[in-house]
Amino acid sequence: MKQTGASYQDTAIEFNMNNPGLIANWNSKFLKEGIEGLQEKAKGRPPMSNNPKNKPVKQPNTLSREEQLERENELLRLEIAYLKKLNAFEANPDAFLEKHKQRWHSNSKKKGSD
Repeated sequence: MKQTGASYQDTAIEFNMNNPGLIANWNSKFLKEGIEGLQEKAKGRPPMSNNPKNKPVKQPNTLSREEQLERENELLRLEIAYLKKLNAFEANPDAFLEKHKQRWHSNSKKKGSD
């Protein structure tokens, strides 16, 4: 184009292209940014890095001995309650399910539904 003074349309025809506007864009980029402006650039969102983000470091267990024992007691109480319910279910599954089914239904009734 510089040597012959051809138009964008003439240049598109010469190189079997059907979009002279693309040549105009390339020309303006070349004039503004030089050859670097015509280099292919990555499109889209950049990939996630392999480095995990800085997560707050978990503080070491700062509970006092008394608090640790209370926590352990609570866990043991929960375990005992779970095992009691499991034993009751194993002994008589139908009665256990019926008992909990009735409790669930009685709690789920809406006010004024009768």
